[in-house]
Amino acid sequence: MQKIFIQIASYRDPELIPTIKDCLDKAKDPTRLVFGICRQFHEKDLFDDLSEWAEDERFRIVDVPWDEAKGVCWARNLVQQQYKGEDFTLQLDSHHRFVENWDSILIKMIGQLQDKGHEKPLLTGYMPSYDPEDDPGKRVKVPWRMDFDRFIPEGAVFFLPASIDNWRELDAPLPARFYSAHFTFTLGKFCLEVPHDPEYYFHGEEISIAVRAFSHGYDLFHPHRLVAWHEYTRKNRSKHWDDHDAKSSKDKKPWHVRNSECHLRNRKLFEMDGLDKDIDFGIYDFGTERSKLDYEKYAGIHFKKRAALDHTIKNQALPCPEFDTDEEWLDAFATKAIVRVDIPLKDVPHGDDINFWFFGVHDAQGKEIYRKDKTRNNINQFVNNGRVFFRENIISATSPKTYMLWPCGKNGWGEKIIKPVPGFAAV
Repeated sequence: MQKIFIQIASYRDPELIPTIKDCLDKAKDPTRLVFGICRQFHEKDLFDDLSEWAEDERFRIVDVPWDEAKGVCWARNLVQQQYKGEDFTLQLDSHHRFVENWDSILIKMIGQLQDKGHEKPLLTGYMPSYDPEDDPGKRVKVPWRMDFDRFIPEGAVFFLPASIDNWRELDAPLPARFYSAHFTFTLGKFCLEVPHDPEYYFHGEEISIAVRAFSHGYDLFHPHRLVAWHEYTRKNRSKHWDDHDAKSSKDKKPWHVRNSECHLRNRKLFEMDGLDKDIDFGIYDFGTERSKLDYEKYAGIHFKKRAALDHTIKNQALPCPEFDTDEEWLDAFATKAIVRVDIPLKDVPHGDDINFWFFGVHDAQGKEIYRKDKTRNNINQFVNNGRVFFRENIISATSPKTYMLWPCGKNGWGEKIIKPVPGFAAV
């Protein structure tokens, strides 16, 4: 019998037990399921007691007191150490629901892809949402894919879920650019070949695994059928970053320090912002079957530029267009970014004698890459609690370095206010 190793990292989650039970109940053959669970618990919590399965040989449970927990990637790494050669692995969060016979559906998809020549297929994606307070009433009934959103200032790539609107017309999984840590089904040996880096905290996890998986020869796909649901809000439930400051963590390292260290590690892995890869990543490095460049050409992403092809920005289907030369390929990239303006109101002339604010964004060479003036009619909407605050979505061939707010009134131009765009270094 083909076994499935199910990976669950849970942090003080009352949805853990309902997730396990639904996973078992909806499986065509629950005897093939093996659970690796890292239960990060608080002694006062009563909702995640796994004693029901304490003697069940299908369960490998690692109990961690909440104040010893070091983040989700660290926990996922502990779970992967429980892998014992099962045929397949399914990585989840601790808050899911499943369709009937989900296990046989996923195994069939993997076989279908292998028959088409994909030696190491990997099914992944952002699952459509459910609401524990109204389930199954609020389940989204359309499978989702992962779309490119932007590079965040810290360097990680952000994704957005989007409906696969033509899913009923598809007869096979959909080629994917990206990896979801809350739902991945693939060959069991993935646990050994692409283990989670325990030094990562949260952001950066998914893009690093996507590229590492690709470089180890895994082909990424989104399921073209409904297989599971995921709960996104975790309303009124503790997250790791809610609990962990310098006083509460046993090692006295607050979550934001782990987070900053993670972002730096991720930028070094991808050699972003002029950083050298001066860390020996060992088993958490890229593989040798394909290169980072191979992934960039496949996905339409360029890490050093913090940029994407127009094809990727518009989230058009794979494959990406081919170019005659590497120079043409490099020239085709554009940066998509959110520029956040946040200035004390006292520093910005804004009275009735102001006609408009010039707003421009410039690159590292001082070239204007974006302009959108703020008129007298809409200036007030950007003023709140004594600050000028707004966000602009920009797409440019070069990364933003500074923004400028320049008031113009009845008496002409005022003083220029020039601020750096956080997180975008000159490269």
